Amino acid sequence: MKPGDHPEFFRFPAPEGRSRESSIRLDAEGRFWHDEERVEHPGMAKAFGTWIRRHPEDGRFILSNGYDWTYFTVEDVPLFVQGVRVAEGVVWLTLSDGTVEALDPGTLHHGRRSDALYLWVHGGALEARFHPQAQLALAPLLVELAPGQLALRLGERHWRLPGA
Repeated sequence: MKPGDHPEFFRFPAPEGRSRESSIRLDAEGRFWHDEERVEHPGMAKAFGTWIRRHPEDGRFILSNGYDWTYFTVEDVPLFVQGVRVAEGVVWLTLSDGTVEALDPGTLHHGRRSDALYLWVHGGALEARFHPQAQLALAPLLVELAPGQLALRLGERHWRLPGA
């Protein structure tokens, strides 16, 4: 059992002489920074990506590895869609936290970047943005319902894309 499994884990104070606030930042392109220097170590960046959560009481973004946690800054979204695969009528998304989940087309929307599609993942807990190559991978699934009105087609169902 990790300390993070304890029901009071997120209420514990920071260790002596330390703060729960950090200078870690996830930029709008999905890169981690610490003290204004890019996190170059691929293992550390990958770990940070898997530790993203929301604090259960105040909703702020945190990094938690189950042993400790800290607040960090997210410039746009906490997760990114890095890959898209279609199998048996299901669109599978590979997310920047290493997870794979089925696309819920009803959650697609435009966010802060008008050229990108956003959606809700992990049961609506976190927002993600499609990286350009992942968004482009949706092209074979697009149909034009009317001039200028694009929709995502999965089997016999169509979901109108936001802004289209």
